[in-house]
Amino acid sequence: MSDRSWFLAFDGQQHGPYPEGQLRQFIAEGRITADTLVWTEGMADWQNAGDIPGLFAGPPGLPHSGGPPAAAGYGGGPLSIDIGLWDLLGRGLLFAIGFLLVIPAPWVARSLYGWMISRLRVPERPNLGFTGQVGDIWYVFVVMALLSYVEFSGIAYLRYIIIPVEGYLSWMLLRWIAANFSSNGRQLPMAFDGSALTYVGWHVLIALSFVTIVGWAWVVTPGRGGSAAMSAARGAKSCSTPPGWKCCGGALYSAWPHC
Repeated sequence: MSDRSWFLAFDGQQHGPYPEGQLRQFIAEGRITADTLVWTEGMADWQNAGDIPGLFAGPPGLPHSGGPPAAAGYGGGPLSIDIGLWDLLGRGLLFAIGFLLVIPAPWVARSLYGWMISRLRVPERPNLGFTGQVGDIWYVFVVMALLSYVEFSGIAYLRYIIIPVEGYLSWMLLRWIAANFSSNGRQLPMAFDGSALTYVGWHVLIALSFVTIVGWAWVVTPGRGGSAAMSAARGAKSCSTPPGWKCCGGALYSAWPHC
């Protein structure tokens, strides 16, 4: 087997051929993992490198000149995501329209998550994919889409009531996404095991932080200027000002200190 040439498959492309010495060098450097698909003459189909007898347990690789193609650097490269701005805007718009129409929400959501995960570049996890199906938690997306209309209801307290509901739904969504990652077509042993109660609690606290900090700064501070402006407007409309008098808060005063 030492004189065979090997082909690799990752990132949706085929690379090679590489002599076995160079292949073993890639393994030693961590650029090829047990999950990487490989093929050589005599094999009926592509197989994971870890399933080839003696490949990972064999002798150290031989020195080689040059390295693998640039795309093969996924084994030790940094975590990154390859998303174009216009692609993201287009899919984001489709996502928003789907949620406004409610019924398409599960399909557009599944499409967006699958596309984004496929653009992730994770060290030692080539060809990331998403195996979740629309039918898994379709009702979650429908309820989330319906809840978005609460903002237009004009009933203030409803917005606060749905905060924990939205937290629970997002907890279900996160569990579903984490459980459906794949690499090279194989399911990854991933899961999100955080408790629903803790997650909903943090969700509520985050919402409260916006109400108590950002909301306070937005409403209270401008409100002072707004109240002063309204008082001045009321004063201007409710009294006239003869010479030597001042109109303040709707009443006439002969001296400034009253204002």
